[in-house]
Amino acid sequence: MGLGWKIWLLIFAVVLSIIAINPFLALRKGVVISEIAENSSALEAGLTRGEIIKEINGVKIGNMDDYAKAIEKVFGGKEKEEGGKVKVEITTNKDSYVFLADKPEFSVKSLPKTRLKLGLELQGGSRALVKPTEQVSQQTIDNIQSILSNRFNRYGIADARIVQVSDLQGNKYILVEIAGITPSELKELVLSQGKFEAKIGNKTVFVGGGNDITSICQSAECSGITSCQKVSDGEACKFQFAVYLSPEAAKRQANITAELSINSTMPQYLNETLDLYLDDKLVDSLLISIDLKGKETTQVAISGSGFGSNRQEAYENALANMKKLQTILITGSLPVKLEIEKIDSVSALLGKEILRNIAITAAVLVIAVSLLIFIRYRRLSLALPVILTMLSEIVIILGVAALINWNLDLASIAGILIVIGTGVDAQIVILDEAKTGVKYSLKERIKMAFGIILGSFATTAVAMLPLWQAGAGLLKGFALTTIIGLCIGMFITRPAFGEIVSRIKME
Repeated sequence: MGLGWKIWLLIFAVVLSIIAINPFLALRKGVVISEIAENSSALEAGLTRGEIIKEINGVKIGNMDDYAKAIEKVFGGKEKEEGGKVKVEITTNKDSYVFLADKPEFSVKSLPKTRLKLGLELQGGSRALVKPTEQVSQQTIDNIQSILSNRFNRYGIADARIVQVSDLQGNKYILVEIAGITPSELKELVLSQGKFEAKIGNKTVFVGGGNDITSICQSAECSGITSCQKVSDGEACKFQFAVYLSPEAAKRQANITAELSINSTMPQYLNETLDLYLDDKLVDSLLISIDLKGKETTQVAISGSGFGSNRQEAYENALANMKKLQTILITGSLPVKLEIEKIDSVSALLGKEILRNIAITAAVLVIAVSLLIFIRYRRLSLALPVILTMLSEIVIILGVAALINWNLDLASIAGILIVIGTGVDAQIVILDEAKTGVKYSLKERIKMAFGIILGSFATTAVAMLPLWQAGAGLLKGFALTTIIGLCIGMFITRPAFGEIVSRIKME
């Protein structure tokens, strides 16, 4: 007798789920590049984000510990090249690169062990639930989400999750989750509206993010740190980059400067400055050369500064400020200001501890349920299918999560535990119906069991639908995982289990 199509469907679903999860990724060696500093030697050498580092200066890189030791060996050594820099040779999964640097110019992270995406609680980071400060349309919410996504991408933040959520009252929110940053850093990223204006007097010359700017220079030829100097409380470094204006903005600037007069104390400049405002705060004032009076120029130099207790800190802060301003000019300002409704964080160490506790809890749960099933029926031939079906449901749910790139957070894992419980309950119903009485045939009794299971499935699935919106969407993971698990059980594992039971001698 063959296995039957229901059992084959279960086997196919399990195999496909294992392929989707891809646990063999854990066998890979190396670390993945998560971010590269702007205008760095590594970037100029061709190194790109996402490459897997295999070797640094002859040292094999298998994990984060190997990487830390290799970096310490390279930059902690005494052999220096020109300008106090060292020669760095990196081999990745794509190519080999050689450049000079005085410090690591990129960030790395561990290679993923599977294709499963872990939520914030399990990998550490910060989460903010934000909302507009005024009533807005759905299109405005879409624009906010798009601008935030573009902004984070420009910042080089690859692990950002930005989704729209709402509560039962219809209030609209945006949930922002970013791994590896503090709440204060997330707050600064989210609450910055990014409204940029360049004014001469009280007249606007151009704004960021609109049609006024055609392109922004980010290469070393026309952007970077121009000077550093000591100040009273440390060091200050000045940055500058070129901005290319549209013909309309250039004409607007020509019309405004045509009305200006020459500066009496500095005759090489006009009597007004080009003032740069970010979120209505003055960030810099630029002198306007008399050569630009009434002239339609499409290239303008934007400058700013960064401060620090020492030159290195000031240099890095100036680069960060330049990148932030460039990003805002490219992505544009948010249409409205945002406010934080709730913000919290989870440390990476706590996330690992939670993940370990979840694994232990799941193992104990499976063992406990297996023992109870065996004690109840005292037959391994009845207990074993229950255990295997329970495990197959977990694998298939995780496989679906991997296929749709769903973040597995604590709420989702709670949903999986609920599905395990309802699954075992349904299988017990099938076994009990199959074992009771002889008035009906075994197949008829299994069909009656499925009638009970179908009612339970419909009731639970309908109960999950309100949770899809409740709690500003934070319970969506629980609801979605539960519904997916119920559907998998109803249409794949329960029929297969019923087919298996129908082939077992019940008496």
